Amino acid sequence: MVLIEEGRARVSKVRVLVVDDFEAWRRFVCSTLQKNPELQVIGEASDGLEAVHRAKELQPDLIVLDLGLPKLNGIEAARQIRKLSPESKILFLTQESSADVVRAALDSGAQGYVLKARAGIDLLPAVKAVLENRQFVSSGL
Repeated sequence: MVLIEEGRARVSKVRVLVVDDFEAWRRFVCSTLQKNPELQVIGEASDGLEAVHRAKELQPDLIVLDLGLPKLNGIEAARQIRKLSPESKILFLTQESSADVVRAALDSGAQGYVLKARAGIDLLPAVKAVLENRQFVSSGL
């Protein structure tokens, strides 16, 4: 993001919320994202309801969201987040590869869809694409 501060451009970090119910995986995602100095993880959530509440509270620039979440699945969470934090971009990071699920996820307002198996390769390029208002879907989907 570029902000104007006293007549000059200043780059601020992209604020990211990471949502996954498996803590070790969240740690991996956070450490991968923090390899990019322009990204700052500002919060985490472990279920869909918590994701909705954290998104409303934090108004992150980007939400990296799993599909298979307790309490509220990722697609429904994304729909609610779109209403409560409309400026937040959503990138799904999940193991589900069904074409119907991918379509439903993108229809829920997400701009990207990355398979967990390809996270090491696709996550940072997907984040870049989504932040540039381009859609990203892991190859093979």
